[in-house]
Amino acid sequence: MGREKTEALAGLENLDVDDTHEIPDERLRLIFTCCHPALAIEARVALTLRTVGGLTTREIARAFLLPERTVAQRLVRAKRKIRESGIPYRVPPAELLPERLGGVLAVLYLIFNEGYAATEGELVRDDLCEEAIWLARVVEHLLPGQADTVGLLALMILTHARRPARTDEAGDLVLLEEQDRSRWDHDAIDEGLALLERAAALGPVGAYGVQAQIAAVHDRAPRPEDTDWPAIASLYARLDRLQPSPVVSLNRAVAIAMADGPAAGLPLIDALAQELDRYHLFHAARADLLRRLGRSEEARAAYERARDLAANPRERAFLERRIDGFRVSGLG
Repeated sequence: MGREKTEALAGLENLDVDDTHEIPDERLRLIFTCCHPALAIEARVALTLRTVGGLTTREIARAFLLPERTVAQRLVRAKRKIRESGIPYRVPPAELLPERLGGVLAVLYLIFNEGYAATEGELVRDDLCEEAIWLARVVEHLLPGQADTVGLLALMILTHARRPARTDEAGDLVLLEEQDRSRWDHDAIDEGLALLERAAALGPVGAYGVQAQIAAVHDRAPRPEDTDWPAIASLYARLDRLQPSPVVSLNRAVAIAMADGPAAGLPLIDALAQELDRYHLFHAARADLLRRLGRSEEARAAYERARDLAANPRERAFLERRIDGFRVSGLG
């Protein structure tokens, strides 16, 4: 974190929680404005990502797995609602903050995700990741003692700690199992683990906290083969109960495949085909299991589908290298 932000964060220590108009970050004011309860939750998140996070409609659509047109319509309706209702540009009084917290955290989570796996350009956008972490720290100072906020901050820090090894010198993707773990930011991992313990002590562990626990399992493993995949599969099952989604189910299926073998995970992935057919990571995960099972022709077809759906050029290049491997083996 830069010196300017460190000093600003330190200044929050003396801020009376009732003096929310004194918050020194204009972006946070805008986030709370966009997350007004008069707006539907989907519109709140989309509008904030567009207005504050600077994400394009295409990037937001990718985050929601929705058509661009649907997201564009949400943005138009949300802006009209703010204009017609006269929603003020300010952080609400302290007693009204909790009702907007969920939307604010959802926005920060999606901004971080777009930074960590960017839709366009470089694979990782450090500016978005660091912005999301900074704003989460500000929210945590503004509303201390919230387990979900601390859990989200832990998740971001534990995930971003792997950033130095996630790409090679050319900026290309390095898979988790191939990363040089000595390059991970171990001070950040220590901070994230401490935050995770604090979140657990504050109350029931929510969806962000469970995801942070998953990140912690990865970060604690000194070698890929030391990863406790059964624990990760169990945590994804818990996350699926808290926040069910096809993507969570996909991640659980991958964890089961890593724990029990690709034959155990593939039927679970195949069951998600209808819901995730437009999601490139679904096809990439399926391709990897098919490859490990020796079903090369099917694997190549799945990699090609993943490549065609991937928006980021770095991801497309990685998938193209996988496809090239089949060509070298005489299947191309």
